[in-house]
Amino acid sequence: MPLTLRDLVADPELGLAVRAGDRVLDRPVTWVHTSELTDPSPFLEGGELLLTTGLALRRADCAGLVDALTSVGAAGLGFGVGLSHREVPAELVAAAERAGLPLLEVPRPTPFIAISKAVSRTLAADEYASLRRTSRAQHELAQAAGTGGVAALVRTLARLLGAWVLLLDPGGRLLHSAPVAAGSRLAQLRSEVDELRAKRGLAATGFALGDQEVSMQALGGRARGFLVVGRGGPFATTDHHVINSAASLLTLALEQVEALGAVRRRLRSGFLELLLRGEPVQDVLGDLRAELPPEPFRVVVLLGARNRDELLAELAADQPSAVYLAERGDAVVALVGEDALDWITDQPGLAVGVSEPSTSAGVAEGLRQAEQAAQAAKRGGTVVRFSDLAGRGLLDLLPDADARAFAESVLAPLRDHDVLLRSLRAWLAHHGQWDPAANRLGVHRHTLRNRVHKAEDLLGRSLDQPGVRAELWLALHVLGV
Repeated sequence: MPLTLRDLVADPELGLAVRAGDRVLDRPVTWVHTSELTDPSPFLEGGELLLTTGLALRRADCAGLVDALTSVGAAGLGFGVGLSHREVPAELVAAAERAGLPLLEVPRPTPFIAISKAVSRTLAADEYASLRRTSRAQHELAQAAGTGGVAALVRTLARLLGAWVLLLDPGGRLLHSAPVAAGSRLAQLRSEVDELRAKRGLAATGFALGDQEVSMQALGGRARGFLVVGRGGPFATTDHHVINSAASLLTLALEQVEALGAVRRRLRSGFLELLLRGEPVQDVLGDLRAELPPEPFRVVVLLGARNRDELLAELAADQPSAVYLAERGDAVVALVGEDALDWITDQPGLAVGVSEPSTSAGVAEGLRQAEQAAQAAKRGGTVVRFSDLAGRGLLDLLPDADARAFAESVLAPLRDHDVLLRSLRAWLAHHGQWDPAANRLGVHRHTLRNRVHKAEDLLGRSLDQPGVRAELWLALHVLGV
C-alpha cells in the first residue's frame, strides 16, 4: 500500500498536526522535498510533500505558494514552526483550506530529515514488497506454463491480479479465457482488437471499458496473439510487471506451438506426397492418415496473395474434422469431405479450385483437376469446379460478344427473376438432384422444385432434355450467374 499523508500524521514520533485539508489526507506521498522558495513548482513532479519554514514567505505570498503547489499536484505542505514563524500563518491556513491542499504543522523538535527518513523507509519497504510480489508471481506463472501450458498460464494470471484475461490468436479470435465467462467480453473489445492488429511489431494499449480498466498487448514482434487483461480497478506498477512477465511466457509458448504446427504441416504435406506417388501408406504416419476425410472427398487448391503460412494457421484455427490441410509449393491443398466443402470454398481473396469426387488412390488425378480449376479461378471467378471447365473450354472457342449475345438470348425470359436464375444454376450444378441443390441454397426441396418448374414454364423449354440443360449451363456461366 502506498504511503499517505494520513500515515505520516498517525506516526507519534513525528508529532505532525493537521491545519487544513483534513478530508484529503489519503493522498499518496511519492517523495519529500524541502524548499524556501515562494514558488517551488518548477522543481516538483507531483505527489511530493513540500517542507518549508517560510523563511522568505510573506503574508501576501501565501495564496501564491498554495496555488503553485496545487498546480503541479503536490501531495501536501509541511510548515515548520518555531524558526521563521512561531505558528502557521493564518493566511496560509485559509488559502490551503480553500484549495483543498493538506497543510501539516511540523513542531520545532521534529527535524525535516526525520520526515524524509520516514518516507524513504516506507518507500523502500514498498519497493521491496513489490519486487517480492513480482518474483513470486513470475515463479507461479512459469510453473503454470511448464505444467499446464497456455491455458493454465492464463488462469494463473487472472488469479494473481484478480482480473479477467483473454488470449486471442493472430486473427483476434478467442483461444482461452479466465474465467470462461470472460470470453463474452470479446464482442465489446472488437474495435480495439482490430486497431491493435493493424499496428506492426510490438504494440500495446490501455483503455476503459465501462467500469473496467483494460490492458491489451501484442505477443511478440510478429503478433502471434494478443493478451487482454481487465478488472474493476487501476493496474499498479507491480501489476504491469506481472502482465509483462505473463506476456513473455505466452509469447514463448505460442512460438513453441507455432513451431510444432510447422513440423506437423510438413509431415502432413509429406504424407500427401506419398499419396500422390501412389506409395503404400498404411504403416507410414498412421496418426495423420486417421485425419483424412471419409471417401469420396474433394481435392481443393487455394491460391492467392495471402501468405501461405498465415492462411494455413487461420484455416487450422476453425478447421472442421472433414478437412485435411497440407501445403505444396505456394498453394494450400486440402482434402475435403462433402460436408465441409462450403467452408473451404468460402475464403475471401483467394482463387479456389475444386476437383471431382476422389479417393486416396486417385489423389494425384484429383490434385491435377483442382490445380487446373484454381488456375481458371485466377483468370476469372473466385471458385471454379473442375466440372465447370468443360463448359468454359467450349466458350473459349467463341468470341466474347457472340457468347454473351447467345447467353442473354437463352436466359431472356428469366432476366428479371434473380431467385429463379440462382435456383436453376444450383439445380444444374447438382445434376438435377433436388436435395443437394436445396441444401446448397438453404431452402426446402419442394420450394426448389417449384422454382425450377416456374423457370421451365418461363423458358418454354423442357429441362428434361440434355441439350437444353447444356445450353442453360453455358449461358449461366457466360453471364456469371
